[in-house]
Amino acid sequence: MESLNLPAGQYETELSIKYKNKTPYRHVSPYNMEAFMPGTVRQICVKVGDKVKKGDKVLILDAMKMDNELLAPVDGIVKSICVEEGHSIPKHALLIEFSPVC
Repeated sequence: MESLNLPAGQYETELSIKYKNKTPYRHVSPYNMEAFMPGTVRQICVKVGDKVKKGDKVLILDAMKMDNELLAPVDGIVKSICVEEGHSIPKHALLIEFSPVC
């Protein structure tokens, strides 16, 4: 390897293959609720057409032997429910879609 003669206190670094293959950030709509980790849907607490307020419990996801209560991220109306109780889901799976309250 060739010497670069860098000023004192500066170092040459290389990016790892894992870092280079990392998927870029993608913006997720606040009206789409996605799974933050893989798990099993234990209970769906809303149905299509229900009005929810930010912070209302909408779903219980069992992940890593813990029940995680997922709360509505926004005020809205439940547009669609994309999962069923008992189903195993991967990370980033779309769980529930909301539409804005008019």
